[in-house]
Amino acid sequence: MTEFRRDPIAGRWVIVNHEEQIDPKEFSMLYPAVQKVNQDKCFFCPGKEWATPKEVYAYRPDGSPADAPGWKVRVVPNKFPALVIEGDIDRRPVGLYDMSNGVGAHEVIIETPDHNQTLADLSFEDMAEVIKAYRARLLDLKHDKRFKYMLIFKNFGLSAGASVEHDHSQIIALPMVPKNVHEELLGAERYFKYRERCIFCDLWQQEKQEAERIVYENSQFITFCPFVSRFPFEMCIMPKEHMSCLAELSDNALTEFAKALKDALKRLQTLLNNPPYNFVIHIAPVQNEYSEEKEYYHWHVEIMPRISRVAGFEWGSGFYILPGSPEESAKMLKQVIW
Repeated sequence: MTEFRRDPIAGRWVIVNHEEQIDPKEFSMLYPAVQKVNQDKCFFCPGKEWATPKEVYAYRPDGSPADAPGWKVRVVPNKFPALVIEGDIDRRPVGLYDMSNGVGAHEVIIETPDHNQTLADLSFEDMAEVIKAYRARLLDLKHDKRFKYMLIFKNFGLSAGASVEHDHSQIIALPMVPKNVHEELLGAERYFKYRERCIFCDLWQQEKQEAERIVYENSQFITFCPFVSRFPFEMCIMPKEHMSCLAELSDNALTEFAKALKDALKRLQTLLNNPPYNFVIHIAPVQNEYSEEKEYYHWHVEIMPRISRVAGFEWGSGFYILPGSPEESAKMLKQVIW
């Protein structure tokens, strides 16, 4: 039997195929192995700091100088950026179309100096340092009045879009709010005006009550397979406390987030034999202290394994076809021992 499911926030529909069984071993045959690169040629490795733009942030427990070995986490501008930091946005019409200059920020967070270590392999303490880098860069970039949104994301594996093997994530600051986030904002605002509550807060509390799709939980965060998942073994990590941006995390909450993120990635790595995946961190747009969006938007992480194919129907309709069910995915993920 198949069924339609609708996302109450973005209004997106998916088709869940309960009759198609999901076998983690079969998925590992669908994606190529990670291509190994000679470390001597990797410009993210220690000793190659000269090959990247100058760092804008680094965690250096040994007090070593900037742009030299000794770092544990390092953030640099992307050498081949999608957007450039210099210049004015200069929005302008071209007939029916809108244009502006490709102004923004594009940075790379090098998560570990170890070429062969993945984000899932980091200790809780090292994972927390990566998240502190995220927080620090969000707080810095929000001061640039040209930027309205910052997106943190990670591509892991060839089929997920990773072009460099050495583990890293990225942050892009944009002069506009992306469409996917805009749809979430509209849905969250409608719900808040109707019920005077945050839909994300209600969502995680319902997931906790039903307990059918929960994968992991600690005092500050909850991880679950969304009721309207787009991909097998898709997960969402959400703070229990209402907050609109990762930058609002206290040090204690940041540590709990590090535990939740490591747990999710380690379960994927163990169950699916190190699959390709993307994760994105959705936060509210850059806002002032009194912005209404702080009341109704709730930041969260979406983790999407790239183990199923998106084809013509998905591109043409906007519907995703999900083999198996989120409930089945959550059950298998929860049983993982790592």
